[in-house]
Amino acid sequence: MDVIWTAEYAAAGWLYDLTPVVEAEQDGFIPSTVETVSYEDKFWALPFNTNAGFLFYRTDQVAEAPSTWEDVYDQAGQKDGLVYQGQRYEGLTVNFLELLTSAGGSALSEDGQTVEIDSPETREVLEFMADGIESGAVRKAVTTYEEETSRRAFEAGNATFMRNWPYAYALGKESDIADDFDVTTFPGFAGGEGAGALGGYNLGISSFTDNPDGSLALAEFLVTPEIQKQMMTKASLPATVTAAYRDPQVRKALPFAPELLSAVEQAEPRPVSPVYPEISQAIYDNVYDVLSGDANPDQAAASMDEQIEAALARF
Repeated sequence: MDVIWTAEYAAAGWLYDLTPVVEAEQDGFIPSTVETVSYEDKFWALPFNTNAGFLFYRTDQVAEAPSTWEDVYDQAGQKDGLVYQGQRYEGLTVNFLELLTSAGGSALSEDGQTVEIDSPETREVLEFMADGIESGAVRKAVTTYEEETSRRAFEAGNATFMRNWPYAYALGKESDIADDFDVTTFPGFAGGEGAGALGGYNLGISSFTDNPDGSLALAEFLVTPEIQKQMMTKASLPATVTAAYRDPQVRKALPFAPELLSAVEQAEPRPVSPVYPEISQAIYDNVYDVLSGDANPDQAAASMDEQIEAALARF
């Protein structure tokens, strides 16, 4: 199940409580991935595969990776721009949350009960993203881009920077710019540390199964270091087990494995709530309106707050 489904499924009573299992094995997992199986102080799944975004950059256009998002936008404006996922969908939520988290803001309180998105940090991020389009550092067409659209634009030589997932690395190495790009973990924004939003899938056990022991045996097998290594080398699915990233075969198959581990370690789960899909829609709809020039940051922050409050009240 997708990492964003944990709270929804657990709250509905659809999952076995796997707290004792996860507690016994959690030292082997990357800590941030364990957070994606947590809801109301219990663990509801085993972390299976993970994901965190990278900043891709053209090494033939910039001497080194920028240390802040402000520098990224500045250099993008002087070169061929930045592309990211700006369409009205989950990808835009992720792109926004990465900046918001770095700036020290959040959508919800830690317990998921209080909306915190109507904040100075949210307004700062929205203004920054809108200014990027207005200045030309980010082309207006990004409001139609998803992951693949972004990747194709970058590989075609139409951008100096790209925010995307690690899968685009291997494909980029088969493109015309194979020798002219590199990746790095996200830079910081507004004085904060770089931050990502975790992706990936976890292994839960249905509370309706007739064979929970068999299900658990399979789940535990699939998170052993050997199988996690195979998932990385043969399917390019980032492991949740730290040991896999030290394996020589993994580093040969995925030369960016050390950077990927760092990206996963710096990333955080998206807001944990049984109504996350509604929270995400409130975010991406309003961020999109700002990027499209149909709302200003103040209007969008207030609208997000109102819509998320309504979603929590319905739960």
